[in-house]
Amino acid sequence: MMTLSRWKVILVVLATLLGAIFTLPNMLPASTRASLPGFVPKKTLALGLDLQGGSSLLLEVDTNALRNERLTNMIEDVRTTLTQEQIAFTDLGQVNGGVSVRITDPSRMNDAVNALRRTVGAPLAGTPGGRDVTVTSTPDQRITLAFVPDAFDAEAARAVDQSIEIIRRRVDQLGTKEIDITRQGKARIFLQAPGESDPERLKNIVGQTAKLTFQMVDDSVPAADVQAGNIPPGDEVLPSTDGYAPAYVVKKRAVVTGEMLTNASPSFDPQTGRPIVNFRFNGVGAHRFGDITTNNIGKRFAIILDNKVISAPVIQSAITGGSGMISGNFTAQSANDLAVLLRAGALPAPLRVIEQRNVGAELGADAVHAGEISAIIGLSAVVVFMLLIYGGLFGGVSILGLIVNGLMIIGLMSWTGATLTLPGIAGLILTLSVAVDANVLIYERMRDELRAGRSLIAAMDAGFSRAWGTIFDANMTHMFSALILFEFGSGPVKGFAWTLSIGVLTTVFSAVLVTQVLLAWWFKATRPKTLPIA
Repeated sequence: MMTLSRWKVILVVLATLLGAIFTLPNMLPASTRASLPGFVPKKTLALGLDLQGGSSLLLEVDTNALRNERLTNMIEDVRTTLTQEQIAFTDLGQVNGGVSVRITDPSRMNDAVNALRRTVGAPLAGTPGGRDVTVTSTPDQRITLAFVPDAFDAEAARAVDQSIEIIRRRVDQLGTKEIDITRQGKARIFLQAPGESDPERLKNIVGQTAKLTFQMVDDSVPAADVQAGNIPPGDEVLPSTDGYAPAYVVKKRAVVTGEMLTNASPSFDPQTGRPIVNFRFNGVGAHRFGDITTNNIGKRFAIILDNKVISAPVIQSAITGGSGMISGNFTAQSANDLAVLLRAGALPAPLRVIEQRNVGAELGADAVHAGEISAIIGLSAVVVFMLLIYGGLFGGVSILGLIVNGLMIIGLMSWTGATLTLPGIAGLILTLSVAVDANVLIYERMRDELRAGRSLIAAMDAGFSRAWGTIFDANMTHMFSALILFEFGSGPVKGFAWTLSIGVLTTVFSAVLVTQVLLAWWFKATRPKTLPIA
């Protein structure tokens, strides 16, 4: 093992150079990094919330609102199905967490049940021909529809997962890249956004459902009926923020939805100069939008965001190109925020802000300073110990291996875009402090072999070969512990585990291979008669 193999030398030199190259941007100011050539790495360690300040939110997905929305859609599906089948009905509405309807003609009960079982609900995964809605009838000519419990629980879980991805896309578009989003329990989401200086804007961007729909305005309902609450069954009254009317009567059925958008961008109206949002539909949305505008020229359609009408323009001509614009009482920032929301997609259910915290950057500066002091003290103690116990040569080789180890850790973390947190600093200090354990095992094994009468080269070779098994076992134990922490931990715990995992790999490399190459080079160059640690 003490042979100075060319591949070992090349590997050590390459790892050291790459570690230094990827670590270097962390030591340069932003202006210098920007002026570097394009092929030079520019990534730096991303500081976590506890180091650079920012905002954190604890959010909860409102699964009850999701259920109510599904029930509302189910009512409309029942109404549409029975109307198309020409089956008379009454008393359609929500009852005990489900939907109930009474069929007027007893002879059409079987037709109604079969039609509803065929059309209402979605296919049930894992059950051929099954649906996620049960349809049952009673002797009093009443039909009850209810969700399959397991199916709705699975949908609620998917809503949480989908919310996490949508939140990530929204915050990414604000320019905050080092976000940490973790799921807590069944329906809660914990969000940390380092560097986000405006927590209220973050809360508005993250917490807004951004459900966009295009629904026809029903101008046939007199104002007196609206005030008296006499609204047709297929209509609803929604408040308005367009500045022209306090509310509009619109059809409940959405003709086009935000899921059909492919792009949204802020712009300015060329005629008025006011901020607007341009949008474009996919093929299905463009076709539907073209049909609606072609068949309803002279009528109004409402653009509705989270159950509020933001614009209700009159259809002047057919819009068949699949694009349009949303105008309203926008500022430049609110138009940009709306475009961000529409591009990221709507949340499947509303989010409630359970807890909001704002961490000042000065706290992070104190933490970094404390981490630097502790790192200096800990590493200085390790250096002094190795020099006193193993002398300038062998102790110095261990210290050089420690430097290479540190370069590789920082370089790998910078290259992978890892976020450094205060626990991550603790993991870094711990990794570097115990990295010399492998050198201690190797050196002590060499001493034992020399005492047993082995030659210098045989003792050095045995020091590496016989200590390797112990080094490997000890570091694999650390690796398994780090992987468990990373898998089941969250936030700062994951930062600690990630730093520790990288440190285990670089420690084995530097303590064994780097030390071996340096000592082999020294032995070949000097041909010593004794070892300094004997």
